This record gives sequence, C-alpha cells and structure tokens, in this order.
Amino acid sequence: MPENLPLHSVRHKAMTIEGYSRAAVQSYWRIPELKLGFEVGGSPWSFMGTKTFFATHAHLDHLAALPVYVARRRMMKMEPPAIYLPEAVVDNVWKMLKAWEKLDRGRMECELIGVRPGDMINLTREHRVSVFATKHTVPSVGYIIYDCRKKLKPEFQGLTGDQIRDLRLSGTEVASENLTPLVAFTGDTAPPGLDADPNLYKAQVLITEMTFFRPDHRKEKIHKFGHLHLDDLLERADRFENELIILAHLSTRTNEMEARRRLEQRLPEAMKSRTLLWRSGISDLGLEESGGDELF
Repeated sequence: MPENLPLHSVRHKAMTIEGYSRAAVQSYWRIPELKLGFEVGGSPWSFMGTKTFFATHAHLDHLAALPVYVARRRMMKMEPPAIYLPEAVVDNVWKMLKAWEKLDRGRMECELIGVRPGDMINLTREHRVSVFATKHTVPSVGYIIYDCRKKLKPEFQGLTGDQIRDLRLSGTEVASENLTPLVAFTGDTAPPGLDADPNLYKAQVLITEMTFFRPDHRKEKIHKFGHLHLDDLLERADRFENELIILAHLSTRTNEMEARRRLEQRLPEAMKSRTLLWRSGISDLGLEESGGDELF
C-alpha cells in the first residue's frame, strides 16, 4: 500500500529505522522490531499498527498528527495506543484531544503517560526506556531504549543448575539485569541535551538533530532556541561510540546537498563511515535536492 507521507528507512543489525524529519515541517520515526516510535508530527499509514510512541515535546511538527493517529486506530478497531510525553504537557494534550472529539464526533481513545527526566520505563521483559533532560523552548525530554538481559551474578557462576535452582527457591536473587543501550533519541535540543546521559554516546544507534550547519549560522541564537549546530557535534566527536549516528531535522532554510558537502568536508574520518544525514524528502524551497541516503 502506498504511503500518504514521505518515509525513508535504513537497516542496522536487527533494527529498521524508518521516518522523516524536517524542522517546522514534520518529524516521525518508527522501529518496527522494537514495536515503538518517536514523535507524532505526521502519521504515515503504515505507522498505525505501532501501538507505542514516545514524544519529546509538543511543538506542532512533532505532535500535530496525534489526533489522526489515535482516530485511525479506533477506526480500524485496534486497541488504544500509549503515548509517552513530558509530564508538563499531558493536561493540555488531553484538552486538545477532547476538542477534536467534538470536532470529529468520535472518541479519542488513548493512554497519555507523562514522564520526567530520570524515569525508567519497563516497556517489555526485554526492553527498558530511560528518560533524560533536553533543552528546548518548551518542556522536552529525550529517550534511550535498552535491551534488558538477565545475567547470572558473578558470585553464583560455576554453580550447578540444581544449586542455582535451590537458591532461587530460597528467595535468593541469583541474576542481575544487564542493560545495553540500543537507541538514543534526542528530539530537538541545545547542547545540554547531548550531554545529559553518557549512554547517549554509547547506544548502537543515535538519532539526533543537526538543524544548522553553516559557519554564518549564529550558535548563540541557535542554542537559545533549543537547537544544535554541526560545530556542537564536532566539539564532541571523540565521545561518539555509536555504531550509527543519524542526523536529521534540517532547517527548511538550508539545502540538503550543501549540508552533505559540509559534512563530507568537516566530519572526522572516524565518524564519516558511521554518520547518516537523513533525507529531507521535500524540495529545499526551490533548490536542488540531494539523492538517496548516504553513509559518508
């Protein structure tokens, strides 16, 4: 079935990252294998089957399609979705959905779950989600998805199966949780959001913004409005342990091909093979658009 919105994808190991992001236009992402997505600035038809979304903040280009997404799931007789979002915006988002109930004359059935930095969400037996602080012009957070595995504690390694069983039956906790960061998602943020959690730099996949990149873009103004410049990433180049770094959310005032050239010129060699500039999918206000997704 053809999509109703632009959608691009890349595969990394066992994960497929799908989505689109352009500043002031729309942002929406999904990882089907993890059964979750980020942002609801748009609602591709194929995303409807994903029940759980994590929204970083309530700007229109990140949350405007929430009523569409919720209504479609109800129309298709799917169970109500769960939307995680900053605690400070939950009440107003409910008011927005209630207003759409009157306009659409259909129930907006969903679960809105407010989160705060420091929260750890038990999503499934295999996955946990942590919440970290970001810095934007409105209440905002970022998320890290962890793979969660049980591992036998060192003091019990070498015991027989029967001995471990007996310890469990006696109430002894013989295993500890081993958390591996899989995906870090910052949403829109000034530099403090990049530094809020060291595991952001260790996740297999990092999805972050690079809204601005030109030398003439004034960083103090960019930071004031809660965004990143390419220089902010370059200043932290030695911290990125990520296997894949996805840069997105280009300003609509900038040209994608120019951004690719700038990355090719300025990224350290150690980052080039791991960095992907996400396709914008729209013409750059009449300027020539780049081709497909490229790893430098």
